[in-house]
Amino acid sequence: MHKITEVDMEKNILEENERIAQENRDLFKSKGVRAFNILGAIGSGKTTLIEGLKEIISEKEVGAIAGDLTGKDDSRRFKKRGMSSVSINTGKDCHLDAHYVNHALEEEDLDLDTIDILFIENVGNLICPVDFPLGTEKDVVVISVTEGDDMIRKHPLIFSRSELTVLNKVDLAEPMDVDLEIIEEDYREVNPHGTLIKTNAKDREGIKEVAEFLELPS
Repeated sequence: MHKITEVDMEKNILEENERIAQENRDLFKSKGVRAFNILGAIGSGKTTLIEGLKEIISEKEVGAIAGDLTGKDDSRRFKKRGMSSVSINTGKDCHLDAHYVNHALEEEDLDLDTIDILFIENVGNLICPVDFPLGTEKDVVVISVTEGDDMIRKHPLIFSRSELTVLNKVDLAEPMDVDLEIIEEDYREVNPHGTLIKTNAKDREGIKEVAEFLELPS
């Protein structure tokens, strides 16, 4: 009986999340906002990638939701780049969910009537966010070579479900003794229809290719 109750609770939570995610999708569509869920571990380069994309689409109004357990560091960085931004502090929750995002969309600092592109930087985690869609157009997973060349094998589910994986900090592959071909082969194994783009986001290498894949205006 205990197991049945747990299963029912999980099912109800996921169903409710999907309902709210659909609300978010409908809201984005009604406002003409293109929204993207940026996922990845802490230190993978999610924030730097978003900053680089903002430079490319400088003619459009860009907003960003920064998800973290605590703090507002990333949101401050986004604001310095001229983006409308709010922070979501999840406390002990290791991921954003549709309700968190829905609540953030009500903030005065994030006016969807003035935003063309919205990036949602998820909490730094490769496991927890998998089952919680936010209502975005696409999911983008960012990994760094500094995490090792076994990251995809260890976390296959998130990569199998994402349309795009960004392999960041490729300039550090040699000093970190990381084989990029292994990572690419692992990605093709878990997601033969997905796209992997190599970047050095700090120096803006590969950012244009990411923007082109997402069909962002340059």
